[in-house]
Amino acid sequence: MSSATFKTNPISLHELLVDCQRGDLQLPDFQRSWVWDEDRIKSLVASVSRAFPVGALMSLETGGGVNFKPRPVEGAPDISKSVEPSLLLLDGQQRMTSLYQVTLRNEVVQTITPKNKKVKRWFYIDIRKALDEAANREDAIIGVPEDKIIRTDFGREIVLDLSTRELEFEHLMFPLTAMFSWNDWQVDFINYSNRKGSFTELWPIITKFHDEVVKNFSGYQVPVITLDRNTSKEAVCTVFEKVNTGGKPLDAFELVTAMYAAEGFELRKDWYGGEGVKGRHQRLAETLSAAGRSTGILANVANTDFLHVISLFHTRDRRSIATAEGKQGKELPQVTGNRQALLNLPLSAYEAYADRAEEGFKRAAKFLHELNFYKVDDLPYQSQIVPLAAILAESEMALEHMAVKEKLRQWFWNGVFGELYGSAVDTRIAKDFIEVPIWLRGGAEPATVSETIFRSDRLKTMRMRLSAAYKGMHVLLMGEGALDFRSGQKFSDTVFFSENVDIHHIFPKRWCDERKIKPQVYDSIINKTPLSYRTNRIIGGDAPSLYLAALEKGQADIPAIGGDVLDRLLRSHLIDTALLRADRFDDFMQERQRALLALIEGAMGKKAYTGTIAEEGENFEADGDEAEAVLTIAAE
Repeated sequence: MSSATFKTNPISLHELLVDCQRGDLQLPDFQRSWVWDEDRIKSLVASVSRAFPVGALMSLETGGGVNFKPRPVEGAPDISKSVEPSLLLLDGQQRMTSLYQVTLRNEVVQTITPKNKKVKRWFYIDIRKALDEAANREDAIIGVPEDKIIRTDFGREIVLDLSTRELEFEHLMFPLTAMFSWNDWQVDFINYSNRKGSFTELWPIITKFHDEVVKNFSGYQVPVITLDRNTSKEAVCTVFEKVNTGGKPLDAFELVTAMYAAEGFELRKDWYGGEGVKGRHQRLAETLSAAGRSTGILANVANTDFLHVISLFHTRDRRSIATAEGKQGKELPQVTGNRQALLNLPLSAYEAYADRAEEGFKRAAKFLHELNFYKVDDLPYQSQIVPLAAILAESEMALEHMAVKEKLRQWFWNGVFGELYGSAVDTRIAKDFIEVPIWLRGGAEPATVSETIFRSDRLKTMRMRLSAAYKGMHVLLMGEGALDFRSGQKFSDTVFFSENVDIHHIFPKRWCDERKIKPQVYDSIINKTPLSYRTNRIIGGDAPSLYLAALEKGQADIPAIGGDVLDRLLRSHLIDTALLRADRFDDFMQERQRALLALIEGAMGKKAYTGTIAEEGENFEADGDEAEAVLTIAAE
C-alpha cells in the first residue's frame, strides 16, 4: 500500500461517538459482536479519564471497490440502520462500542463479568476516589446493577443506593451517561447542594473533578487512520489481521460474507443455516456419520475449504476464456484458491458452483469411507480433501469405474506417503485439480504421482500421531483387511467406533523398556497395528509369546482362539507369526518393515527408494509434517 492510500488525523472522541449514534460511523458486517467484560470497560474508562492513550482507530472510506454491508455499533438507535455511513470501523470496535454504551447511549449496559456471566451495569465515577492521587483510578470506576443498588448478604443488605439523582449527588457518584452533558448535571447539582446547604463545601470538589476528569473526556482526541476508498480487498484483510492481534484472525470467509451481503446474499446463513434449516456446513458434517454419532469424516471442512473448491472452478473458467481470447503465458490468469482469489470470488461464481462443490465433498466422504477413514483425526491431511472434492465434483465416474477409482486411490496415497499436503499447498491443490482429471481420462500422470519418492527407511521414523504417513499406514492396514486379534472382526465403521479401535504396540512398551530397547525403535509404525481397546487390554505389557498363549487359552469371559485361527488374524496385519511367537523383536521388525513397505508400494504404484536415512531420522522428528516430509521427498 502506498502512502497516498491512507491518512492519519486526530478526531474528538465526542465527535466519533456522535457519529456512531447517527450511523455515520459503522462496522463492516464481518466484525464480530461486542464482547468486552466489565473490568476491561472500567480500565478503558480509567485510561480516558486520565487522558492516557488507548490506541489508534482504523477506518475505511465507503464508496470504493470494497463494498461491505455496514451495520451500526451495538446499541445505536434503529434509525442509524437507514444511514449510509461515510466510514467503516476496521479496528477499534470494542473500544468505541464500550465508550458509546457507557456514555452517550444513556441506557443500561449489557456486559459480562470476568467469569463470563451476563450482567447489566450502569457505570459511575466515584468523585472523591478519582481525585485521590494515592488511589488507583480503576478503583474509582464503579459498575452497579440495573436497579442501581449494590447489595450483599444475598440481597438483604444495601451497600450503595444510587437509584435517584439525589442519591447520586449525596454519594458524589458521577454517572458516565452525563459525561457529555456536564452543564445539565452541573445545574442539577447546584440546585441539590443549595437545598442541602452544602454548596460551599462541595463546589470546590466538583470544580476540581471537572478540571481533572471531565475535561479529559471532552477534550480527548483519538488518532484515526483512514484507508482511502480505493484500498484493495487484500490490503483491507491484511491490515485487519495485523491490527486485530487480540481477537480471532479474520479469514476470507468473513470478508466475502460482508461483500455478498451488500448484494443481498446471506453467505453465513447459506453455510451455517438458520431458522430450522440446515446449512451446507451441517449437511457436510453429517455426511456418512456412523450410527450413534452426529458427525462424520467431513466435520472439519472449513468455510474457506468450500470457497477454495468454488474458486478453483471459477479461476479455471477465467483461464479458459483468456485462452480462447488468444492470451498466453503470464497473460493467463492462474487457477487458484489462494486468499486473493477468494476475496475476488464474485457472488455469481458462488451461486454457479456451490451445489456442485457440496456434492464433490459428499463424494469425497464416500471415497474416504471406502479407504476405511472413519474419524476426522485419522485424516492425514485436511487440505487434501479440497482437491479431492473438486476432482469428484466434476467426475462421479471416479467412484463408479474401478480402473478410474484405482488411479484416484494411487494419487491419494502418493499425496499421503509423499507427505505433500503439509504446508504451502495452494499450488499443489491447483496442479492436482488440473492434472488428476486429465490422468483419469487417460492422459499423463500428475506430478503428485510421477515425482513422489518414498524412502524405505521412512517407516522407522514414523512415530508421531500427527504424521500424515503414520495415519496413512494405520488406515491402509485396516483397508487391506486387518482383523482384530481377539474378535476377528474387520474394522468397519461400526466396529471401529463401538470397539474403540486405535493403533497399538505389537511388542508392548513395557516389554521393550525392560529389555532396554530404545523408544525411537519400538515406537515406530513397524511395531504398531490397529486393535480394539479390549484386545489391547488383554495384550497388556506381556511378551507376545505370553499374550498369544493367553488368547489361545481364553479366559472366564473370553472364549479360546485356535492357534491356526490366531495365526490367520496375525497375518492379516502383515505379521510373521513365527517371529512374533518366538519374541524375536529384531527379526520381527526387519520382516514387518519389508511387508509394510510392499503394502505402501502397492498403494503408491511404485518401488520405494532403498537409500537410508542417517541415524534413522532421530534428528528429524518434529512437531509437524514438514520435517518428516524432508525425509520423504528430499533429493538424494
